[in-house]
Amino acid sequence: MQADKVLKLVRLTEKASKLSSELGQYTFEVFKFTNKHQIAEAVEKTFKVTVRRVNVMTIRGKNKKSRTGRPTIGSDYKKAIVTLKAGDKIELV
Repeated sequence: MQADKVLKLVRLTEKASKLSSELGQYTFEVFKFTNKHQIAEAVEKTFKVTVRRVNVMTIRGKNKKSRTGRPTIGSDYKKAIVTLKAGDKIELV
């Protein structure tokens, strides 16, 4: 499977940057239909690193209100936290 059909984007937050600097874990937003094996393969091919573990979670969309006051729900998305082999690094910026 192609990497652009698996990985959507890299999540750059304070928590994600702390995980990457201290533990070698990187956070990606992925498509809903992908599994751990596909995510690991896509990260290895794209960034030329060795993946040790992949944790996946589905995040529910947040409750919102429209301009007319009616309640709506934001989009759900799937997030993957990828742990790399010690010494491997992904240069994001």
